[in-house]
Amino acid sequence: MTSDNILVLLIMGVAIVLFVSERLRADVVALLVLLALIFSGLLTVEEAFLGFANPAVVTVWAVFIISAGLQVTGVADVFAAQLLRLAGESEVRLLFFLMLGAGLMSAVMNNTGAVAILMPTVISVGRKVDVSPAKLLMPLAFAALLGGNMTLIGTPPNILAASIMAERGIEPFGFFDFTPTGILVLGAGMIYMMVIGRRLLPDRIPPGGLAQEYHVDDYLTEVRLEEGSGLIGRPLKETELGARYNLNAVLVYPPLGEALSPLSERPLEEGDMLLVEGRAQDLLHAAEALRLRPVAGFAPETMTVNTAVEDLHMAEITPGPNNRLERQTLREIDFRERYGLSVIAVRHNSVDVAERLGDVRVRFGDSLLVQGPREKFSLLAREADWLVLETPDIEQRRTNKMTLAIAVLLTVIVSAALGLLHISALMLAGALAMVLGGALTMDEGYAAIDWKAVFLIAAMLPLGTAMEVTGTAQLIADELVGLTGGLGPVVVLATLFVLTALLTEVISNAAAAVLLVPIAIDVAFSLNLNPQPFVMGVVIAASTSFLMPIGHQVNVIIFGAGGYKFFDFARVGVWLNLLLLAITAVFVPLIWPF
Repeated sequence: MTSDNILVLLIMGVAIVLFVSERLRADVVALLVLLALIFSGLLTVEEAFLGFANPAVVTVWAVFIISAGLQVTGVADVFAAQLLRLAGESEVRLLFFLMLGAGLMSAVMNNTGAVAILMPTVISVGRKVDVSPAKLLMPLAFAALLGGNMTLIGTPPNILAASIMAERGIEPFGFFDFTPTGILVLGAGMIYMMVIGRRLLPDRIPPGGLAQEYHVDDYLTEVRLEEGSGLIGRPLKETELGARYNLNAVLVYPPLGEALSPLSERPLEEGDMLLVEGRAQDLLHAAEALRLRPVAGFAPETMTVNTAVEDLHMAEITPGPNNRLERQTLREIDFRERYGLSVIAVRHNSVDVAERLGDVRVRFGDSLLVQGPREKFSLLAREADWLVLETPDIEQRRTNKMTLAIAVLLTVIVSAALGLLHISALMLAGALAMVLGGALTMDEGYAAIDWKAVFLIAAMLPLGTAMEVTGTAQLIADELVGLTGGLGPVVVLATLFVLTALLTEVISNAAAAVLLVPIAIDVAFSLNLNPQPFVMGVVIAASTSFLMPIGHQVNVIIFGAGGYKFFDFARVGVWLNLLLLAITAVFVPLIWPF
């Protein structure tokens, strides 16, 4: 083992530890890896920055733009609605069609986008047929991960694997070369979830309205403003109930007339009643200081928050995949003034929080219970920072550009299948056609790109190069062959699958592919075998982030809305991982012989 090998292994080890610890963002870790390769002299500056010019990186960000075009024109919404309409009221049929829809959508658009589009509809349909979101959202996420295996553009590991193969002089996988194995793993995942997985899924969110789901009734109290109250004469939004007393005013009830939003400009008057949310000790403090009298006999179940006012609406929202609000408090965001909506409760790591909401830091995967005028939700649905978890209004989409979006997608797919141009050029052309055709603006295109993923991939690609030029990949491959080579190629393939599946749980699937695909190729060369089945096994395994909610963005995005606990994923996902391992070991060599 040379000093260069030791340096590469050290950089890899530190990077994996940083990925697992989550002390730094994944893209920051990748950029540190890039600098380490330069400062250590393992790569020249030119070699290190080639990742940013790699066709795979161009393909990845172009996929985000085309996916956004399918979303804003309503193509994805219409497709999802039609499939779910076929499901009827049967839980098994609903699972079948939502997983089929997620898988097919993920084959031609990024899987996080597919889940974000389907989530609101799935939750709404589930509530109509009295099925808990927890029974539906995990199958949705798993299907999106598996569906990405069906085409070259379905998931970044596929794109990266093809790029690395081409760089090594190996015939790369074409657009539909992934389809046979992709259909197998998606079909197996669907059967597993309908037969076994759904029985392992939790059902802990109770039926009923959103207020009951978030258990906010325990924190709700009605108070009346007495003569001399410090709140009289000022609109509620100008009072200090939140900042000074940690109370969240939900509604205002004048003695006569309809209830009002807490954002109303009307000055408060003696005799007004407020529905407030907060801890008992904070309420007592405010009641004494501001002359507020709790109303005896108030029963929240008889005055449900979401039906108190016809114009007011209650819904769940969650931070979007590309949100810019990570770890800011609701007070720092100035949520109520910024969006004209009130946060009633927050669900974080399966824990419902309904007190001191202004100090709650928003994290990706949280779910927020929000109330306000209906038109404000329509405006919020257009914000990239938030997803509104209810069926979207198709009229909000640019349906007049739907035909254009479909034509662009089909043109790219057909051209790629025929090999008319490199996939990166075709995807770039498709993304630009979406913009020039008016499906979305260039600013919307930039906003749709997950720049964190782009920088992660571009900065990690040089590590794969360093592994190759220093012989580190070959060194690891020789060790792997020495341990398992005598047991036959199927065992070697299974070992690569397990290594990739474990690694993709703690680092991104793209980073796992960058590290394992070169090793898989060198293993094949060491055994004098075809590298294609080994690479295919790696890319399938890279999409098996089923064991932890942090394994992939699609798991994170459903975590709060589904009310899941951390180990719910492992309980359901471990058997699916084992099933896919068996399918890969048996069928991949039949489709791609050794």
